[in-house]
Amino acid sequence: MRLSNEDHMQISDLAEMLGITTRTIRLYEKLGLVEPPKRTDGRVRYYEKTDVKRFKFVLKVKELGLSLEEMRELAILFDKEQKVPDKIMPRLTELLDTHLKSIKQKVSTLQSLEKDITAYRQRIIDQYNLTK
Repeated sequence: MRLSNEDHMQISDLAEMLGITTRTIRLYEKLGLVEPPKRTDGRVRYYEKTDVKRFKFVLKVKELGLSLEEMRELAILFDKEQKVPDKIMPRLTELLDTHLKSIKQKVSTLQSLEKDITAYRQRIIDQYNLTK
């Protein structure tokens, strides 16, 4: 018997909806990124709309490139601050700024590498009279 409906869903349905595996869901629960699921008397996990919202937030910050440790920090802050976005968003902004700075540095390094490789390639072509 399926428990999933518009108010509740089982782990497999949540995983399918979010495009992740049930293993990922359990990992996020174990790491404290999301609250432990509610369970039926038969110990079957089920998730509510608020759980889905929390998973979507976690997946979004993961997509933005935050580490699991940074995600955990946000989850702790989220729980500690009684789910008040005004308290969480400044820290999220700070983490994103740090991450953005790191990305810009990597882009700069890659652009420099691209120039070096292009110049080296051209020297090989010129030295061995190769056609482009």
